[in-house]
Amino acid sequence: MFKYYQRHQILHIAIALFLLVNSSSSYAARRVIDQLGRTVEIPDKVTRIVVLQHQTLNILNQLNALNKVVGIQSSWKKQLGEGYIRLAPSLVTMPMPGDLTQVNIESLLAIHPQVVFVANYAPAEMIKQIEIEGIPVVAVSLRHAADSERNKLNPSLKDDVSAYDQGLAEGIKLIATVINKPQQGKDLIDATFSQQKQLKQRLATIKPSQRLRVYMANPNLSTYGSGKYTGVMMARAGGENVAASTLKGYHQVAMEQVLAWDPQVIFVQHRFPDVIEKMRHDSDFKWMNAVKNQRVYLMPEYAKAWGYPMPEAVALGEWWMAKTLYPQLFKDVDLNTKVQAYYHKFYRVSYLK
Repeated sequence: MFKYYQRHQILHIAIALFLLVNSSSSYAARRVIDQLGRTVEIPDKVTRIVVLQHQTLNILNQLNALNKVVGIQSSWKKQLGEGYIRLAPSLVTMPMPGDLTQVNIESLLAIHPQVVFVANYAPAEMIKQIEIEGIPVVAVSLRHAADSERNKLNPSLKDDVSAYDQGLAEGIKLIATVINKPQQGKDLIDATFSQQKQLKQRLATIKPSQRLRVYMANPNLSTYGSGKYTGVMMARAGGENVAASTLKGYHQVAMEQVLAWDPQVIFVQHRFPDVIEKMRHDSDFKWMNAVKNQRVYLMPEYAKAWGYPMPEAVALGEWWMAKTLYPQLFKDVDLNTKVQAYYHKFYRVSYLK
């Protein structure tokens, strides 16, 4: 026990010396309000961050700020998909001092972060554990919610669409402010929502009664109900999430429920290609409208149908989904041109199909 505290004390002294050696102007305080509504004091110039939330990590990549990242969550590859390495090769050798709901304090202190980003549902004890070491913690949710819902994984929202629109813009602005890249944050927000506006205008002719019934198939028959961005994505693409009226949040369901929904279209996220293979070998699925009509689609990498929105999912993924649902309405749209332009600007690579 003594050795543990001695080692812990040495690490504590080491981080204090590290901060002292760096320019003092970098550590002049400024304040931000995170998406839990907490006022957080951070250094004036932030150059070393740990990111324990994959959505924030993805946004940091699009803000061209991975050179400021010194540690990431241990489940990043599972959450972002194996192919994400191509977009962020530096992540392969990055220290992993924690995950979405836990942190290894000794490992965290060893890499001397100035700020730690966490998910809004990170346990309060985990946040306190980091802050007690003098490291600011900034929580990101990418949604705008009532105070009582801010820290929930499956929140109750009065209006899912506006909650995620406002929350995504606020989240990008917050992240960009912390890392001293406000203009890059504005550029990303503008690019995202200008595409959303154009898509809304194009889909205005589709009546509610004409919307196709859509199901998001995840591993182990899990899917997204109301209160998650995935349902918002479907709605903005002109579809109707079959699970929205039955479920709140992310849940596993019975096959009988999926059969009762009988979706006209089934989407599978890019990171879960095995789900389509399993559906092909599951005799229950063959009775569904979507399977009989061969309307089961693996989503492209940029169409991130997570419970939280991503800029490229709004700017590109919703276009892909809308064009997949209603191809006749989008015959004149060269989606590849849109995707390549976005990837060149924000990921600094070409998009590979």
